[in-house]
Amino acid sequence: MLPKLVITDIDGVWTDGGMYYTEQGDVMKRFSVKDGWGVIFLRKLNIPVAIMTGENTQIVQKRADKLKIDYCYLGVKDKVAQAEELCHELGITLQDVAFIGDDVNDLALLRKVGFSASPSNTPDYVKREVDYVTAQHGGFGAFREFVEKLLSDNGMLEGVLQQFLS
Repeated sequence: MLPKLVITDIDGVWTDGGMYYTEQGDVMKRFSVKDGWGVIFLRKLNIPVAIMTGENTQIVQKRADKLKIDYCYLGVKDKVAQAEELCHELGITLQDVAFIGDDVNDLALLRKVGFSASPSNTPDYVKREVDYVTAQHGGFGAFREFVEKLLSDNGMLEGVLQQFLS
């Protein structure tokens, strides 16, 4: 199933789930640049990416802006409702969506999409609910692996990669 939309959680998927605090109380997050390539690969195929996170931090918005991600939802309490609203806007259904999440607040949406995944360091009760578990941990390229799996399963990965290798 080649999705018409890819939705991703952030903490525990694009980050290692840790929060780093400075002495001044500022919060920092560590992102893997590898995951940015997943966004670029999807853009080559005109597949939009949406970030949906329960956190409400400008750090995530800045990462979305850098990667030119058009749909970035911060402070989301009900990911299913937010995803359904976006699907309605795009004229698709949840069955057209691939979603990667890592924790209890992602379960409802993971159960409703066409293809679901979680990073390998996700709790077992989440991993049992998804279609694919990445070999990579969250924050260490899990999102990119998820995207490459989607493209590989649909015979499109090599074609996308060739655009960067020639």
